[in-house]
Amino acid sequence: MRHLLESAPRFEDWEGLHDALSDAYFPHALRPRSSGPAAESGLELVDLDRCRLARIRFGATVSIVTDHPGAMAVNIPLAGHLESHVGRRVMQAGPGQATAFQPDTPALMPAWGPDLDILGLRIDTDFLHRESERVFGRGDVVVPGDIDLRSANGEAWLRMARATFDSARDCAGNLFRDPQVAGSVASMLVTGLLLAAVPDEPGSMAAMRPRPVHRVIRAIEADPARAWAPADLAEIGGVSVRRLQQAFREHVGTTPFAYLHDVRLQRVHDDLVHGRGASVTDVAVRWGVTHLGRFAAAYRAKYGELPSHTLSASA
Repeated sequence: MRHLLESAPRFEDWEGLHDALSDAYFPHALRPRSSGPAAESGLELVDLDRCRLARIRFGATVSIVTDHPGAMAVNIPLAGHLESHVGRRVMQAGPGQATAFQPDTPALMPAWGPDLDILGLRIDTDFLHRESERVFGRGDVVVPGDIDLRSANGEAWLRMARATFDSARDCAGNLFRDPQVAGSVASMLVTGLLLAAVPDEPGSMAAMRPRPVHRVIRAIEADPARAWAPADLAEIGGVSVRRLQQAFREHVGTTPFAYLHDVRLQRVHDDLVHGRGASVTDVAVRWGVTHLGRFAAAYRAKYGELPSHTLSASA
């Protein structure tokens, strides 16, 4: 655990600044493009092990080239304007915005001026994937290059990131030297970023379900006719029966067995609509229904008619 450059350093030359920034944030190529002293530059770092917050400014206009090896970068202008090039794409960011750079992807910042004050977040690739899986249930979530931090979630996350940096500065990093504290803060920062930056899509609420819920839902939908027991579903989820019940209520709004019952109703309804089955009983039993009286009442409540009427209409 380290908090580098705790007292504002003075850089004797651009080479010294380059070396410090490469160590603290990302390896890169730096080239001054205007006159100005390296000594007017500033660099502070909060190292949370799997991610880092860096406050960066330069004493002259410089160009930066980097491919962000092994980690994603999010650069947030606190003042000034940042132009970034990734391939043929040009991204612009000012206060209230941010630019995200995917890992191992070449990027150019052609004119980082002395008026630009950046709060940067570096996130190791494997940690980003782990947090993506925890938040969205999958590790392949892509953070967009242009991030608008003027939404409620974006503003809240930016306040969190700035407060984390300011707290580390005020206590010389001592607060975050405990690995458990650092890990919790890192997870909080990355989770907040994902929720603020990744846009809502159809089914996005389902995407936010944790892995145990996803695993159980997949198992139920793959084989709803199976005579599932609570312990079977909990084993698939890798959690206790009680925790699985809680997770379903929190993220699905129902219980695992209510969800299973609803899937069975859907499968029965689909078969009846398309006339797949000699009788309602045959279809219901095929999908694991054992209490036909309760099934008929639930079917009518859901679809507004008795299952026999659905089958008759398909004939």
